[in-house]
Amino acid sequence: MTRTTQTVVSRPARRTSVLLLGAALALLPVTGMPHHADARPGGGSSFGSRGSRTYSAPPPTATSPYGGTPMQRSITPQSPGPGYGMGAPSAFPRSPYGTPYAAMSRPHPFANGFLGGLLGAGLFGVLFGHGIAGGLHGGGSFLGVLIQLLLLGLLIGWLVRRFGGGGRTAMPTQAGPYGQGTYGQGMPGPSSAQVTITPDDYRAFQRLLLDIQAAWSQQNLPALQHMATPEMVGYFNAQLSDLASRGARNVVSDVRFEQGDLSEAWSENGFDYATVAIRYSMVDITTDMTGHVIDGSSTERVTATELWTFVRPSRGGAWLLSAIQQAR
Repeated sequence: MTRTTQTVVSRPARRTSVLLLGAALALLPVTGMPHHADARPGGGSSFGSRGSRTYSAPPPTATSPYGGTPMQRSITPQSPGPGYGMGAPSAFPRSPYGTPYAAMSRPHPFANGFLGGLLGAGLFGVLFGHGIAGGLHGGGSFLGVLIQLLLLGLLIGWLVRRFGGGGRTAMPTQAGPYGQGTYGQGMPGPSSAQVTITPDDYRAFQRLLLDIQAAWSQQNLPALQHMATPEMVGYFNAQLSDLASRGARNVVSDVRFEQGDLSEAWSENGFDYATVAIRYSMVDITTDMTGHVIDGSSTERVTATELWTFVRPSRGGAWLLSAIQQAR
C-alpha cells in the first residue's frame, strides 16, 4: 500500500517539476529577438560583425547624426581596450552599463559567420522540437532539447575560442555624403586601408536593402544566403523561428529608399568593408498564420534609420550584408 501511494504521489510531482522548468525556460529571452513591434529584420537590435571595428562606433553622418547603438550580438570576440567610439565625436558614449566597448582586429568575417549560421540553425531546430540531430521522441523529448542546448553552447564556445583572434584597435574613418566617391580618410594602419566606394557600389547597397527585405518577408533563407554573411543568415533564421514559434509572421512591403550616407569604408585582412547609414520607409505588418494582422498597419508607412555594414573580398566580388545597427 505504501509503495503504491508513493508511486501515485511521485508522478504528479515529477510532472509538476517538468512543467515548472518548462515555464521558467519559456520566460527566458530567445537570443534577444525583438517582439512584434520590431519584427522587421534587424528591428530594435544591433547585431553582426564589422571586422576589427565591430565594437567601435561608426562615425556620424547627416542621415544618422548621433551614430549607431553598440553591437548587442556578434560572433566577433570582444577584449579589454579603449572605450566605445574612441577617436570619434563625443556623441558616442561608453557602454550604458559602464563597460567600455573595444574593437578586435584580425577577425575573419566568414569564420565568424560560420558560427552565426550554426547558432541560427541550432536554434531553429530547438524551437521546432527537432534539435540538432532530430531530437529525442516520446517522453525524453524535453530532456533531449535541454541536452542539445547544452551541447550547442559548448560547441559554440569551443569554436569561438578556436577561431577568435586579438590585436590592435582600429580607428574610425571620416564620414562623407552618400554617393560622392572616395572615403576612408581616417587613420589607416597596417590592417586598415582606404577604400573607394563607387556609384555602382551604392546601387548595390540599395538593391540589397530591397532584396533582403523581400526575401525576409517570403521567409526565403536560400535567397538570404546569397545576400548576407552566414552569421547574419543565422540571426535571421533564429528571428524567423522565434516568430513562427509564436504563430506569427512579419511581412515588409513597398520598401522605399529615402536617404543614405557613407559612414566609413576600409579594408583589412583581405576584405573590404563599408558602413552606410540608411533611412527607408515601408509597410511593416505582423500577421498570425491565418493572415490576420496582429501588429502594424497595412495602410500606414513607417520609417527606419539603420546603419548597414557590407563586406566583400578585396580582390573583387559581390557585397554581402555583415551587420545591422540601429541609429541612436
